[in-house]
Amino acid sequence: MQQQAGSQFQGPNLGYVLELYERFREDPDSVDEEARSFFEAWSPPTPSSPNGSSGASSPSEAISGVGVDKVVGAAKYVRSIRDFGHSGASLDPLGNEPPGDPALDVEWHEISDEDLAAMPSSVIGGPVTERTSNALEGVEELKRLYCHTTGYDFGHIAHLPEERFWLRDSVESERFGGETRPEMAKRILKRLTRVDTFEQFLHKTFLGQKRFSVEGNDMVVPMLDRLMRLANDANVPEVVMGMAHRGRLNVLAHVLNKPYARIFGEFQQPDRGEGTSVAESSGQGWVGDVKYHLGVRNFHLEEGEETSKVLINLAPNPSHLEHVNPVALGMTRASQDKRDEPGAPKQDTSASFNVILHGDAAFIGEGVSAESLNLYRLPGYTTGGAIHIITNNQLGFTTEKEDSRSTTYASDLAKGYEIPVVHVNADDPEACLAAVGMAFAYREKFHKDFLIDLVGYRRFGHNEGDEPTYTQPEMYGKIKSHPRVHEVWAKTLEERGVIEDGEAEEIVEEMFERMRNIHKGEASDLKDDDTDEDLVTDRPYTPLVDIPDTAIPAERLDELNKAMLERPEDFTPNSKLERLFQKNRGDMETIDWAHAEALAFASLLEDGVAIRLTGQDSERGTFSQRHAVLHDEKTGGPYVPLQSIPQSKASFAVHNSPLSEIAVMGFEYGYSMNTDDSLLLWEAQYGDFANVGQPMIDQFIVSGQAKWGQASELVMLLPHGYEGNGPEHSSARLERFLQLAASENVRIANLTTSAQYFHLLRAQAILRHKQRPLIIMAPKSLLRHPMAMSELSDFTDGVFHPVLDDEEARDRAEAVERLILCSGKIYTEIAGAEERVEAEDTAVSRVELLYPFPEEDIRRMVEGYPNLREILWVQEEPKNMGAWTFMEPRLRGMFDVPVRYIGKPDRPSPAQGSARFHKEEHAAIVSEALEGLNSDSRNGHTAEKAEEAVEATQSRSGGEGA
Repeated sequence: MQQQAGSQFQGPNLGYVLELYERFREDPDSVDEEARSFFEAWSPPTPSSPNGSSGASSPSEAISGVGVDKVVGAAKYVRSIRDFGHSGASLDPLGNEPPGDPALDVEWHEISDEDLAAMPSSVIGGPVTERTSNALEGVEELKRLYCHTTGYDFGHIAHLPEERFWLRDSVESERFGGETRPEMAKRILKRLTRVDTFEQFLHKTFLGQKRFSVEGNDMVVPMLDRLMRLANDANVPEVVMGMAHRGRLNVLAHVLNKPYARIFGEFQQPDRGEGTSVAESSGQGWVGDVKYHLGVRNFHLEEGEETSKVLINLAPNPSHLEHVNPVALGMTRASQDKRDEPGAPKQDTSASFNVILHGDAAFIGEGVSAESLNLYRLPGYTTGGAIHIITNNQLGFTTEKEDSRSTTYASDLAKGYEIPVVHVNADDPEACLAAVGMAFAYREKFHKDFLIDLVGYRRFGHNEGDEPTYTQPEMYGKIKSHPRVHEVWAKTLEERGVIEDGEAEEIVEEMFERMRNIHKGEASDLKDDDTDEDLVTDRPYTPLVDIPDTAIPAERLDELNKAMLERPEDFTPNSKLERLFQKNRGDMETIDWAHAEALAFASLLEDGVAIRLTGQDSERGTFSQRHAVLHDEKTGGPYVPLQSIPQSKASFAVHNSPLSEIAVMGFEYGYSMNTDDSLLLWEAQYGDFANVGQPMIDQFIVSGQAKWGQASELVMLLPHGYEGNGPEHSSARLERFLQLAASENVRIANLTTSAQYFHLLRAQAILRHKQRPLIIMAPKSLLRHPMAMSELSDFTDGVFHPVLDDEEARDRAEAVERLILCSGKIYTEIAGAEERVEAEDTAVSRVELLYPFPEEDIRRMVEGYPNLREILWVQEEPKNMGAWTFMEPRLRGMFDVPVRYIGKPDRPSPAQGSARFHKEEHAAIVSEALEGLNSDSRNGHTAEKAEEAVEATQSRSGGEGA
């Protein structure tokens, strides 16, 4: 076999084989298994062994009198151009020299141009061979392709041969490049002129106002045009875009066709957010946002086009750069998933694709970028490939690249995810459009991400009021004298004879005149059907409706439960787990938390409501409570009962997420933006893990409706409860969500029974046309606590109760003088305490829905105790955390009786590190809460007393310790 293979390695094939052989010698894993096996018994040809064998080592005249060592050098040189040519490409429009690489010098490889001229072009390999007569011409052609104004950065795709060869062939065949046809070249000129004229008009007309112009990276607009045209040709109905504020107004105007008249109008009223006056007058909490943060849904139309099949959905975005990335990905996945059939959702990656514009400093600087890229090949999050464009200003605000990244390129982060990268000079329109063509074709073929690093500059400071020469005098000296890209392109077209001298200036003046007329009101680009609603996604504020009926008949629940306990004949369940299922879920006399959740999910699927649950370890559940995915004991194969119940009319999806918060949280928020037929849940492993996603909570989840008119139905399950596990696994930071609650923007619950959880999940799904995020302080120990279990009748006859009264105390209501109000797990400690039996003057009630604040429910409950003398708020969190600061002003404003706090003092950390101290402190709190009204300790300093008790214990034990 070796002789047979070796005999083929002459002339045309030898250069390629030698290149592979060199790769094998450097890294055996860089070639496939077949080649590796061959090279282990093969060596380059020698005089005594022309077909290759081991033994002799002197070079031969293998190709036209050129020694094998020269051929090897040529092969390495060719490989260096392909792999490192980008380092020698002229990527900077401002003319700075590229970094270069010594491997791009022919002498580095101990060969000369004469040596190359003596070799056939087949040494080069690929399409270049067909249009060159020798290796020297082939090398010059490679340098033209790889070292001009485009840098192809594919070296990290080494272990993906099909993709690598496709990318190489695309470059060297110029499949997406070449000189532009005259008609298209003129079209590009007009587009670039419009982009630049728009920015200049805004700059001159609205002096001093921020717009974060695109100038210096103008080509991003024609690039987006090309992407939309390609999507239209491929029958892709929707493109979801995410981008920051740089260039956003230009994209809104020229890619999403927002009329100039509307944009000019927003500049003329700079102190009023979109729609603010109407919403503020109604007192519904609408605040609007600045014009360069707004989102738009519209069809893409270029000038002269009448129709387009491509809907562009541009996600709104705050100034938290890159945080829109996972949101846009989630929106894309939602439009790809078909959810109206039982089983797992059926994904169609051709239903939409994602385009994300990044900033050079933010892309590599913000951790959310890496977290978002990591999603692109994960089953629960893939979108079949996103196209990324870095609008590279070569500057971050005032920080230069040497201070903002440790990598050569701003795009280098993508290499770790095996994403192809093309660097392109923003002053070369043809190169830019070729990169876009390659990106789209790659996405269509391989269903993977692709990144374009559009290297330009920023003509002004970070905003138009900044003076950039204070910090970058040399750079801005070059920018000041540098021609605009439409001027560069116009000069090229004049040299080609495509346009006449002076024609470009006429186009500029025509554009300026049109904008002046629109601004003066002498002309309009508004159409008859243009309205605010057409352009800005606006889901106006609506008050919450009454609590819906969520009960399910017992017969129906029983049938659903039986269906979930069925197993396929060829499936061998885990024997231990199956016994637990049959024991705990076989009958429904009492129903624990996870069982209630499963019943809620099953009933909603039967109602035609799709369900998507994701999070860290959500398939099993952090506390081994859910087991939504079962695994065959013999094969490990998965089985998802909720995807197999015969009653289902909609899809069920459950996915373990990567160990990420901000990206997956943003993804699920984005998913909720593009669907209204589902119950969507994101679960944290522990509630305080949501801290890492705080910008997503602040900037999107709780404020999106107030800023952009976009409400979300996302459910956040945040395990919360003080059980002696230390500061990091106790608190889901309830206080932060309550602080962010206003104008009925969210629902916040801290539940104590499984039936309450069942009804609240069903209510959230039923109310999805009145969307609000639902934040649940999910349980830990309550998952299996007897007091948290509910009877079947609570599911068949009940509804969700915002407040749960003390049913035992209600029978002796006139004797009750003290009312303890609490929320969550602390209730079980109070109600289960020995002192509770003797406290006949005390009622213990629970506030299950903290927001919207259930004022009328609480008032009715309190009025049921006519002799009440005081109200206590008891909580497990420190005084400066939890619900106390939220509840206190409301309770005091509602009632004349004293309102007192029982609990821990203010603390900088949520919980203690000692389980023993935790237990003693909680015992002190419960004891104080249940003491009679005449107790000597009734002085309002319970928190301090608890602290003293802990300190005394520490002193006796010699300090901190477990």
